[in-house]
Amino acid sequence: MGSVLREGWEVRKLNEIANIRTGKWNANHSIDNGEFRFYTCAYNYLQCNTKRFSGECLILPGNGVNVGEVFYYNGDFDAYQRTYVLSEIKIIAKYLHFHMTYFWKELGTKKQYGSATNFIKIGNFEDYDVSFPPLQEQEKIVAILDEAFSAIDKAKANAELNLQNAKELFESYLQSVFENRGEGWEENKLNDVCKITSKLIDPKQEEFQNLIHIGAGNIESEKGTLIGLKTAKEENLISGKFLFDETMVLYSKIRPYLMKVVRCNFKGLCSADIYPLVPIKDKITQDFLYHLLLSSHFTEYAMEGSQRAGMPKVNRKHLFEYTFYCPPFQEQKTIVKRLDTLSKQTKALEKIYQEKLRDLDELKKSILQKAFSGELT
Repeated sequence: MGSVLREGWEVRKLNEIANIRTGKWNANHSIDNGEFRFYTCAYNYLQCNTKRFSGECLILPGNGVNVGEVFYYNGDFDAYQRTYVLSEIKIIAKYLHFHMTYFWKELGTKKQYGSATNFIKIGNFEDYDVSFPPLQEQEKIVAILDEAFSAIDKAKANAELNLQNAKELFESYLQSVFENRGEGWEENKLNDVCKITSKLIDPKQEEFQNLIHIGAGNIESEKGTLIGLKTAKEENLISGKFLFDETMVLYSKIRPYLMKVVRCNFKGLCSADIYPLVPIKDKITQDFLYHLLLSSHFTEYAMEGSQRAGMPKVNRKHLFEYTFYCPPFQEQKTIVKRLDTLSKQTKALEKIYQEKLRDLDELKKSILQKAFSGELT
């Protein structure tokens, strides 16, 4: 567990200080307009007409993305299967919450089973050691942590708000470009200003083996940046890919709401689920096309034409039918210069706020570490 046992502290197994139960789904339970909360493994909740748990409890998701997280709730509620609940806690519940917040994440993820959907068995909780001081010291630790975490959460909320404001500033300006057309702007379909000229090639051929490959997963949503790039050889590609070059804009047709668009300064291969769009000379610049495809107006249009039961996907016909007003060629360059400058400033602000959020998370961990090593003052 890693905590230092100080004088007067005890260590007990989790099942000695709390009742460990799992929620169960009963098909006869109504979850419409009920009186009590009903928790799932994602810690989402609906309203149900039954209650199985009352008072101060800890809720631990047993599968899904929240495995390893610990949630505190005080009240009446019910829970779904593989949602584990610690009730009738014999030490201060919030103390146990802080303890498991610090120690359980790493242990919980190590104890997962399964390949497709990982899950934790109820027996995994039983050998979890809890170290705790006398009641009065528990109360003191909880009071200090509550105050510290309240201040940290407030700082995180402010940083998240500033981060959102920075994003919205750019998005607002981008949207205004396409909503407030100027003199000389002409109505066009996307088909009038760009085209697809690339043909599928076999990436197994020697001449393509050292080219960088871009799939949808390599394009960061809304940012136009690339991550995790590898060559065709490194990825051992076998299915057909498109060739692209530095004049094109790559647009991922899968899940258009993710807004995966990128302009590259190199030649390479891209997935068949990406459209390599070539701007038509003197009609539209590469940069203006890039910003157009990131606009909310285009994204809404793309989403309307990609309604599929399985995977939302924009087909080529719908893509090229998109209608918009396009400014003269030279004006595009002026607009793009402003957009790129604002985008750079926005990304710099985002980096600052994201680093602050990471620092605040690390501060939480540091305070918890001190709490359970006896250094908290």
